[in-house]
Amino acid sequence: MALEQQIMDQMKEAMKSKNEPALRALRAIKAEIIKAKTEPGAGGVLPEDKEVALLQRMVKQRRDAHEIFAQQARADLAQKEQEEIDVIATFLPQQLSEEELKTELRAIIAQVGATSPADMGKVMGVASKQLAGRAEGKAISAAVKELLAAHP
Repeated sequence: MALEQQIMDQMKEAMKSKNEPALRALRAIKAEIIKAKTEPGAGGVLPEDKEVALLQRMVKQRRDAHEIFAQQARADLAQKEQEEIDVIATFLPQQLSEEELKTELRAIIAQVGATSPADMGKVMGVASKQLAGRAEGKAISAAVKELLAAHP
């Protein structure tokens, strides 16, 4: 409920300041929250971990769209997607730097006893849960591959 209230408060501010890009992104977040809360089995409640996953999915969708628009030389549409990414990202937890990510992954690799690239599945299962919201799956996967390939 805290995220939904934050969104509502910021929507009011965006309306007052006539900040169209922020308002567009905030409305999209609100719509996704309502959709998630009304899904069968949700019970009208959206736990914090689901909120983070929802926001991450929204950022990923917009990054993919931004990439496509940039390839098609549609700077106007790419700009809109980037503006929405910037607004949505403010609600996500602080992302790990590359070095922090590798440090956490080294600990996970030691924890699960991974010794070769064949153990990537074990590491990814634990890492995805522990680092949820703090790092993208693509970044986690790339770092795990690199660390396991260099693992003695």
